[in-house]
Amino acid sequence: MGKVYSDDIRLRVTKLVLDGASRRSAARRFAVSESSAIRWAARAADEGSPAPRKQGRPLGKGPLADHLDLLIAMVEKKPDMTMPELADKLEVETGKVAHPASISRLLCRAGFTYKKTADGLGMRTRRRS
Repeated sequence: MGKVYSDDIRLRVTKLVLDGASRRSAARRFAVSESSAIRWAARAADEGSPAPRKQGRPLGKGPLADHLDLLIAMVEKKPDMTMPELADKLEVETGKVAHPASISRLLCRAGFTYKKTADGLGMRTRRRS
């Protein structure tokens, strides 16, 4: 995996390039790879900043995002349903196969928590906002 450089070094390299130095000489001066200096200068020219782009999948764009309303309705109807049961019901109703852990993460992002009851069982409840 690549090394993460600070915004400061990125700005200093791109400033040197804007002041007239070549990208390769700027890379040598600040001891970074030539390809990094080239990419940072190009990004600064195109986007106005050499800062890194956001990584990862955008929120709400996962494979289960289309089924969130259905999952919430199922949980609100029967709050003590286990994740494997919820995964089975999702497969029966939509044909979508999902791992119980994926469903749990989606429900946690939607504001649900898992609370144990006095009898040792548990149920999902929605956090207050």
